[in-house]
Amino acid sequence: MSRRELRHFSSGNHPAIEDTAGSWPPPGNAEILLVTADPYLRGEVERVVAAAGGSLRTAPDVAAAMREWDNADVVLVGSDIREIPPRRRAPAALIGRASEGDGLWRLATALGAERVAVLPEAAAWLAEHLSMSGAPEPGGEVLGLIGGSGGVGATTAAIWLAQGAAGEGISTLLIDGDPWGGGIELAITTEDVPGLRWPDFFETRGSLDPTQFRDSLPVSGGFAYLSWPGKREAVTTADASAVAAVLDAARRSFELILVDVGRSGEGLMALAWECDRMLILSTPQLKSAVATARLLSDLPPVDTGLIVRGSGTSAVDAPLIAESLGLPLSGLLPEVRGVAAGTELGRLLELGRRKQVNRFVQDVLELKGTRQ
Repeated sequence: MSRRELRHFSSGNHPAIEDTAGSWPPPGNAEILLVTADPYLRGEVERVVAAAGGSLRTAPDVAAAMREWDNADVVLVGSDIREIPPRRRAPAALIGRASEGDGLWRLATALGAERVAVLPEAAAWLAEHLSMSGAPEPGGEVLGLIGGSGGVGATTAAIWLAQGAAGEGISTLLIDGDPWGGGIELAITTEDVPGLRWPDFFETRGSLDPTQFRDSLPVSGGFAYLSWPGKREAVTTADASAVAAVLDAARRSFELILVDVGRSGEGLMALAWECDRMLILSTPQLKSAVATARLLSDLPPVDTGLIVRGSGTSAVDAPLIAESLGLPLSGLLPEVRGVAAGTELGRLLELGRRKQVNRFVQDVLELKGTRQ
């Protein structure tokens, strides 16, 4: 999956198209194919494409779309389409209505669609996305980490990978994807590091200036991070348009973006679909492996690797677990004494300097192709 293939999960409230469509110069001659027999979806997409400056062709079904499928710059399919032509590329986006609910994302997975756009809410995002189809290479790669079951160490792994990547000279951003996790910053440092947190981006619409975005974030251990505040106040989650804006700015600001996705349904929806690749963590125990297998069906159709947490004595089980899940084994997260206390005291970066952690980081970064 190329770095250019952004995955914007778009279901939240969005501004009018005119507020965001001008962030990139529209390609003007982009050929867009829409496959749907739904007159409502066709009318909405026609309006969006007109704002984005593209050229739209429509087909009521897959059979009628066969001739134009491979010639189009962008292929969109409506939620009334249940299959795509054989040996054809996956559609760039599935277009649907808010009333269709979670079924849209199940259908997107079945079709291999890269994104979902719920209309009319996602009209502004779709216009900007179509305008970006002719934009320069965004650059950064988004690598998501998620625990197959609770307490397997996804946050710890994400912090150590960010620290290790930064140590290799890779410009790195760590994103806290769990609003109910207490704030990833509390595990990184005991200091009150200046910089913006997630709530500061709640009102973001359209595009953020990448330089200003990068400079606004706190930095520890050589990497920038975007955390939920480590405070007791009630949590209000970011909507999809703010998430899309943040991830777009992150791609244009950093070489590697590590996302601690979190296991909440909202985290999976809003952030997992933004990732180019995923790493899912498990322990060598049967219960954890079964939970991991269940979670796999909810993840987007991107390259996914497995990290198994355990000591050297359990490492022999890791290849068997990976084989049973049908995933490549990307690394072994070592059992490091003092991790629980280090998390509580904001000292995970100190533990991240240990040799066994360095070996883990090097293995994962090499296998995932992130080392420069």
